[in-house]
Amino acid sequence: MEYSPPPLFKQGASARAKVVFFALTAMVLLLVDARLGYLGTIRQAVGTVLYPLQVAAMFPRDAVYMVGDYFSTLSALQKENRNLHNQELSNGQMLQQMQHLLAENAQLRKLMAATERVPVHSVMAEILYDARDPFTRKVVLNRGTQHGVAAGQPVIDDIGVVGQVTRVFPFTSEITLLTDKDQVIPVQVVRSGLRSIAYGKGHSGSLDLRFMPANADIKNGDLLVTSGIDGVYPAGLAVAKVVQVESKSSDAFARILCQPLAGIDRNRQLLILLTERDFPPRPPSDESKDKKDKLARRGVGFTAKETPKERKPDAASDDESIRKAASR
Repeated sequence: MEYSPPPLFKQGASARAKVVFFALTAMVLLLVDARLGYLGTIRQAVGTVLYPLQVAAMFPRDAVYMVGDYFSTLSALQKENRNLHNQELSNGQMLQQMQHLLAENAQLRKLMAATERVPVHSVMAEILYDARDPFTRKVVLNRGTQHGVAAGQPVIDDIGVVGQVTRVFPFTSEITLLTDKDQVIPVQVVRSGLRSIAYGKGHSGSLDLRFMPANADIKNGDLLVTSGIDGVYPAGLAVAKVVQVESKSSDAFARILCQPLAGIDRNRQLLILLTERDFPPRPPSDESKDKKDKLARRGVGFTAKETPKERKPDAASDDESIRKAASR
């Protein structure tokens, strides 16, 4: 019985023969691939077959990298989110300030255009705060007597009348708004020329035309401007627009409500018109004139401004009266 080694220990060709064989095979494959290019298709097929095995083999390493990238990206995103939130707050504040500056710039441009339309000198003022009395409609401006402001001067914006200066201090002045319950202003209807007086209604923010006949020629939408007959407000300044007219046959007067046109509760910059209340002297009445004429006819040697006195008889007249008395 012959001895045969187990299959695991069977010996084939020698190691040197194997090295020579595989070296020659590799050299032949390299020459064929370099010269003829036949192995490109085989290489792609082998790469396609081995790709799932390559992915499976690289999955643990890729999983560790993905977990690290996830946490690092999460931290970076949180930090970026905080920075963007802070930047958004800063940009929002800057945007609000920019919008306020744009609105203020537009208002100032309108006021500068209004100064060209008004035929009197004016000074621009800014509202500092509201008056302390809650039952009045008054504001305090940053202009006073040092800037030429005097009591009674009108205050306007780019649209129309806002109010009137009622108290003046060296560097500030108090303005009574048009809608104050104690404020009145002579107005005129542009459409019909009808003149009236508008009264403020306090905190309701509207004006009231009182004592207007029920058949007065006025209707909704009529524009009211200053009439100029009071010597305070220049004629032609926009005041209000009629919004409600109620007239009943049983009432002697109509109920007329008006909405002010000026931005009484909106604008911060206003114009103070530096007008002077220069009224012409009042002509003398007929009664005083007749009295002066009578005094002038009765008196001798005095003017109309002097008080007439009784004339004292002179020496010649006294002698003549004595002679007449003696002859009698």
